[in-house]
Amino acid sequence: MVSIFIGILGILLVLGLGFLLSNDKKNINFRAIIVMIVLQILITLFMFKTTIGLKVVESVSNLVATILNFGYDGIDFVLGGLIPEGTTVFFMNVLMLIIFTSTLLSILTHIKVLPFAIKYIGGTLAKITGLSKVVTFNSINSIFFGQSESILAIKAHLDKMNDNKLFIISTSAMASVSAGIMGSYMTMIPSNYVLVAMILNALSSLIVATIIAPIKPEEDEEINIKEISSTKSVFEAISNGALDGGKVALIVAAMLVAYIALMSLLNAVFDGVFGMDLTTMLGYVFAPVAWIMGIPASEIVTAGSIMGTKLATNEFVAMLQLQPMIPDLTEKTVAIVSTFLVSFANFSSIGIISGSIQAVNGEKARVVANFGLKMLLASTLASVLSATMVGLFS
Repeated sequence: MVSIFIGILGILLVLGLGFLLSNDKKNINFRAIIVMIVLQILITLFMFKTTIGLKVVESVSNLVATILNFGYDGIDFVLGGLIPEGTTVFFMNVLMLIIFTSTLLSILTHIKVLPFAIKYIGGTLAKITGLSKVVTFNSINSIFFGQSESILAIKAHLDKMNDNKLFIISTSAMASVSAGIMGSYMTMIPSNYVLVAMILNALSSLIVATIIAPIKPEEDEEINIKEISSTKSVFEAISNGALDGGKVALIVAAMLVAYIALMSLLNAVFDGVFGMDLTTMLGYVFAPVAWIMGIPASEIVTAGSIMGTKLATNEFVAMLQLQPMIPDLTEKTVAIVSTFLVSFANFSSIGIISGSIQAVNGEKARVVANFGLKMLLASTLASVLSATMVGLFS
């Protein structure tokens, strides 16, 4: 009962901080906020507290695991024999899967299955909340596509966007993850929390961002799903998906080498100078945030350390830090921290999003760069909101 009270307090604090940061408090769409919070509660209850919901989550998780096994067939054909039996090599067993999942995503996009689903789910969300079609479309689109791709899908609307709307779509991109790397996450943390985080983050980013930067819907907004994919044939889609997935796998691998090595260096430096490594120090800094999310007091420093690592580096580094700890942590802590980690909210994402917009609209890119830190704070608050919501029902 105490943990539930703390979790509710945590949600209120996130909303309150968003209100304090708001640049137009009089025009906040409170109806939309309430509707989306209710949706989050219903989704979380369904996924974790109903028999049907638990079976749906289990079925989806099993389906993803089965699909990933087909991906391993391709990896074994190309790299078979390089991995000793019974051992795991992160690049081959985790990152190479991105090539296969990216290819599947590209095929589903080319045949218009995903674009139609995204358009109508986003349109429904716009109707029930009263929010702009563009921001709800972008929010749902961000569940499936990476930061760059989700923004490029609405490039035709960038010219007409005011600063508040631009803030919301950028925050949604940062608070989400790509379905193309979802399978890789599922090899490191429990799959059910990956699934719920991807859904809740779409709503959490809208909740926090529309409090901070309120907007009004525009009647003439029309989403053209043709802009989501430019492939001319299914074979081109397969090729593009495979190549894009390969690039992402190599980029993530390079970032992991750099970040993990830098963290080791900084830990040694901090330990020598302060008598405490950086990871532990981050744990104490983020411990109050972990506590307000509902994590047991005995585990808040450990959880805070993982959360701080994610913000300073990226979600992969933090997941690798969490993975060996899972058997020794309580289920509630695993649920909250796992959900928190499933997002792109970190410092490097500011440059990625700004760069993506720069490719199509230099003027808007400068605006995004100016509110980069505020965008990072908003997307982190969105992750806190999603994780706290899961903590209430785990």
